[in-house]
Amino acid sequence: MRDTHEGGCHCGALRYRIRGPLTDVAHCHCSVCRRVSGGLLITWLTLPCANFQWLSGTPQRYDSSPSCVRYFCSRCGAHLALTTDLSPETIDITVTTLDRPELAAPSRHIWTDSRLPWLHLDEDLPGEPGETL
Repeated sequence: MRDTHEGGCHCGALRYRIRGPLTDVAHCHCSVCRRVSGGLLITWLTLPCANFQWLSGTPQRYDSSPSCVRYFCSRCGAHLALTTDLSPETIDITVTTLDRPELAAPSRHIWTDSRLPWLHLDEDLPGEPGETL
């Protein structure tokens, strides 16, 4: 039997379902993720688009770069997902919007060249200076 996980935004207007394991999880340190979230980083879960579905609501779209689209709730502002032309068969989901985010432990850091020099987090995880596909 395959794993099934659900999540959504803060206000509940958007809900989604994921089928499959929560295995490709990374802390992203890029400056775009920091600016759109207002946080130190975003932890992403990457999965095949075929394993993801919106259950309720329609997310708003924000083209944050020429190759990247981010999806958020227009009501509460929660940032839920990202797609990129660099990997069109996958979707990234913000781990903290999962109903059970504790099940999606990160296994690596990405875009470490952009990491804030005073941030020390999970130092034993491998790091990648940029995104690798």
